[in-house]
Amino acid sequence: MSESTALAISTPGVSPTPQANSDARLIEIWLHGRSPHTQRAYAADVARLRAQAGKSLTAITLTDLQSFADTVAELSPASRYRALSAVKSLLAFGHRLGYLPFDVGGALRLPAVRGRLAERILPESGVHRMLSLEPHERNRAILTLLYASGVRVSELCGLRWRDLQASGDSAQITVFGKGGKTRAIRLPETVSRQLDRLRGEHSGEQPVFRSRKRGGALTPVAVLRIVRRAAVRAGIELAVSPHWLRHAHASHALDRGAPIHLVQATLGHASITTTGRYLHARPSDSSSRFLAL
Repeated sequence: MSESTALAISTPGVSPTPQANSDARLIEIWLHGRSPHTQRAYAADVARLRAQAGKSLTAITLTDLQSFADTVAELSPASRYRALSAVKSLLAFGHRLGYLPFDVGGALRLPAVRGRLAERILPESGVHRMLSLEPHERNRAILTLLYASGVRVSELCGLRWRDLQASGDSAQITVFGKGGKTRAIRLPETVSRQLDRLRGEHSGEQPVFRSRKRGGALTPVAVLRIVRRAAVRAGIELAVSPHWLRHAHASHALDRGAPIHLVQATLGHASITTTGRYLHARPSDSSSRFLAL
C-alpha cells in the first residue's frame, strides 16, 4: 500500500473518505487533542522509530519494531515503556483508519515495569515539615494546595482566580485536567483562607500563582524548584516533585479512611483501579503477621 492511497473506514454503499495520505498526516491526526507534553514525547518516540527504520510506516515489520525495542533498552524502564506504547498506539490507530494493512505493533510485547509508587509516597511528617518550614506565603500556599487538593502541577499552574468559588464556609476550585475533563474540588477552610490572603485586588482572569519575574502564571518548572527547595529544607534527601504531593494526598487520605471513590473523584482518575494502586503501595496488613516468627 502506498502512502498516497486514499484510506478510510468504509461504509457499505458510500465512497470511503480519505483519512490520511502520508505518515506525517497520520501522526498529526493521532496526536490531535493530546496535551502538549504528551505530543512532544510521543512525536519524539515515533521520529526515533522512523529514523531508525528508514522507511514508511506502511512498510514497518515486526523485525523493525523488535530492533527499535532493543535500541530503546538504554532508556529508563518508564521511558522505554512509554516509547514502545506510543509506537504500538500509533500503529493500531493507523490500522483502524485503514492507512496500515495490518497492526504489526499488536505482536510486540511491552516490557514489564517495576512499580515505584511506594518509594514516592512521603510520610505525613515529611509533608508537614515541608509546609511549616516554607518561609514565603505564596510558596506555602502552592505546597499546601498541591497536597490538600491533589491537583497535577499543570492544573495548579492553569488556575485563575475565577476558578476559585465560595462553597459554604470554605471554597472550591474548578480545574481543567487530563483528558480535557473538568472537576471541582472542595478545599478545607484553612486552605481557602491561605488563598484569600494571596488574592488581594487580583481579577478573575489573572493567575492564582504569579511569577515574580515575568508577571504571568508560574511554570511547572518553577513549581518544581519550589517543591525541591522545600524538600531539602525539610531534610528529605529525595528528588521530590510536585506529583509526590499528589501521591501523598491519595495515600494519606485512604490511610485516614477516605472512601476510595471520593479519592478517585478528587484526583480525577478515569478508573478506580488507578486509585487502588495506593492501597497496594502502602498495605495496612499482610499475611506475614500470621506466621510463627
